[in-house]
Amino acid sequence: MIDQIFSAIAHLVNRRPKLVVALIGVIFIIALFGVTMITMQTGNDTYMNKNSPEGVVNKEYTNTFNQDSLILIIETSDPLNPAVLSYMDRLESDIRQQQHITSASSVVDILKQENNGVLPQTKGEISTLVNQIPPAVQTTAVPSNVLTLMEVQLDTGLSDNTETSVLNTVQQAVDQSNPPAGVTVSLSGTPAFDAQMKAAMGSQMGVLIGAAMILMVLVMGVLFSYVSYRFLPVIFVGLGLTTALGLMGLAGIQLNMAVLGAFPVMIGLGIDYAIQFHARLDEESRKGSLDDAVYMTITRTGPAVMYAMLATSLGFAAMFISTVPMIQSFGLVAIIGIMSCYCISLVGIPAVAQVIHYKPKQKTPTVCYAVGEEACDTLPVQKKNSWSYGQFLTDTSVKIAKNPVPILLLAALIAVIGFQIDPIIPIEANQNNFVPSNMPAKIEIDKVTRVLGSTTTADFYVQGGRVTDLDSIQWIETFQDYELSHHSQITSATSIVTFIMAYNGGVMPQTQSQLDAALDKIPSGVKDRYLSGSMRGVIEFGMANLQIPQEEDLKKVMVNDIAFLNPPIGISIQPAGSFDIMTALIGGMSSSKDEMTYLGFALIFIFLALVYRHIHAISPLIPIVLIVGWNSVMMYILGISYSPLTATLGSMTIGVAAEYTILVMERYSEEEDRLHDHIAAIQESVKRIGTAITVSGLATFFGFSALCLSNFPIISNFGISTLIAVGFSLCGAIFIMPAVLSLMGRFTEWLDERKQKNHKEDSIPSP
Repeated sequence: MIDQIFSAIAHLVNRRPKLVVALIGVIFIIALFGVTMITMQTGNDTYMNKNSPEGVVNKEYTNTFNQDSLILIIETSDPLNPAVLSYMDRLESDIRQQQHITSASSVVDILKQENNGVLPQTKGEISTLVNQIPPAVQTTAVPSNVLTLMEVQLDTGLSDNTETSVLNTVQQAVDQSNPPAGVTVSLSGTPAFDAQMKAAMGSQMGVLIGAAMILMVLVMGVLFSYVSYRFLPVIFVGLGLTTALGLMGLAGIQLNMAVLGAFPVMIGLGIDYAIQFHARLDEESRKGSLDDAVYMTITRTGPAVMYAMLATSLGFAAMFISTVPMIQSFGLVAIIGIMSCYCISLVGIPAVAQVIHYKPKQKTPTVCYAVGEEACDTLPVQKKNSWSYGQFLTDTSVKIAKNPVPILLLAALIAVIGFQIDPIIPIEANQNNFVPSNMPAKIEIDKVTRVLGSTTTADFYVQGGRVTDLDSIQWIETFQDYELSHHSQITSATSIVTFIMAYNGGVMPQTQSQLDAALDKIPSGVKDRYLSGSMRGVIEFGMANLQIPQEEDLKKVMVNDIAFLNPPIGISIQPAGSFDIMTALIGGMSSSKDEMTYLGFALIFIFLALVYRHIHAISPLIPIVLIVGWNSVMMYILGISYSPLTATLGSMTIGVAAEYTILVMERYSEEEDRLHDHIAAIQESVKRIGTAITVSGLATFFGFSALCLSNFPIISNFGISTLIAVGFSLCGAIFIMPAVLSLMGRFTEWLDERKQKNHKEDSIPSP
């Protein structure tokens, strides 16, 4: 069936090459339209599935208490100076008049509420009013003597374009506000952070793709000079990548940080496929007619590369079991990309060869980069006294094949060490550490943190029929006090209870009427931050500067405390916000990275067993397992943490390494059937395709290396990890596979000898 499909494709390309090229052109035009539909994705939806129970709760919490809000950071030597406050009052008034602005609030509103709606004009009046404000409110209103904050709430449900427009409008209002001397105003908050993230990702996409393509041109120029039209693979990788981007846009797949990292991966693997098709076409065109060359390329190399591509896709498919949407999107986009590059190169390179009447260079090449059945059979015999890389690989593989056990024991020992130390490799889940350090919104957030201390809070979402009932409020107070007294990591607790007591003489109300009276006194700008109607509230626990794994441990203990303290009937309390999402991300990555790796192993094993149905089929799995262990050793040595991208390294390595090891196994099976000697088969296999695999690996290596140029730390660290993985994959295919195949060959020969012996014994007639 497979042979018939590829044969039909070959006949179509030979008979109607111009039609095939025209169809590729139409696909390219449609893809360009799809590219214009690509949108950016940032924020919590990239870390937590919005349809999961936790995602639903966090969505409700965000819409109620953590709406998209801009934070204006107003820096001055005296935030309570009358001129500064008057300026802030004017700026608030201007911002409130803009479209899609729900509210704007600052210390100005609290002072006006305490002064019958009039902003005090003298320093003495201001100081008097500030002293009358409860200390808890003072901390919120005037957090520092060098800066103050203004919060601008945006309407809910705004589209990305509308939100960006509002952000620009507010920035324009600030630019035209004419602040007093010594006053500077900068924008921060989620919308500003997201807008700058999207802009940075857009520019990074161009940088990464451009850098990868330039590197591909350099690789083709240096390593592929023996063929005609050496840059043809780069063109078709570009077409394949554009097709993948177009499919993303048409399917509504959004661009996030993980997807950015997938682009060089697509290019690195795509150039590998294109090189193999072009190299085989060039080799076959030296043997006979161009029609025969096209037919052999599609029918012989096509299936071999397809099996390798499918194995790689299975490694990426294992990422779908992750609970982290960012990881799932990486796997999906990578699969779309490599399949697009494969299909476009499979038919495109032979079709273009027919259209341009491809002719190989006259000089007989001394190397061959083709793969597949009967590839590289025309290689000239090297002179005995001359050194070549191919001969080095051949000699080394024979030595390894004759002494496989020591090599495998050493490789296995390193892998075991890797599996043992993998659990202690730290996991990074702090979004601020993923983005460029020079991003203005990040700089502003870091500035506030330096002035105010840690601004990270552990938020708990309170829901129920009557959150403002006295028993509910009293329980919240009990919960806050219990956490403060039992956990040194918690530095403060702020909720509606804090302000109820502040406006009730510092004590908890004893009756519902006292409670209602205290609630009426709280400024609306303060109340709305901690209470929504009578059914929803939030508790913010201030924390010391903890690492995300420490926050995860704290969350588990606090959730247990809630069950122990037994909230009132009808009241539920759950962790929410960034505290919940980032700690859940740690757990999701910790569990899913191992699950993805194990699933990748299982999928590759099943695939090999179904396709090849021979004992040799399991041989590629052995070096793949070893390589995954080696990766952990190098990550530990280099101090690279796991992130949503590097967490995919195990399953991605399985996919990449499977290609090279499967190609070696296929060629070995072919040579073993011909020579009936496993040592000679290994020698011929490495001789024929060892150099080809190395060049393919180098092309992939340089494609992946573009990741290291990113100014997103999460992507650049992933780039280093992938380069290590590709290097180990090549070593596994070229040096470990001969050892594995040697043992497999010995075992097969032993089985054959035993069968022959049993057959002879059975054929001897009984006396």
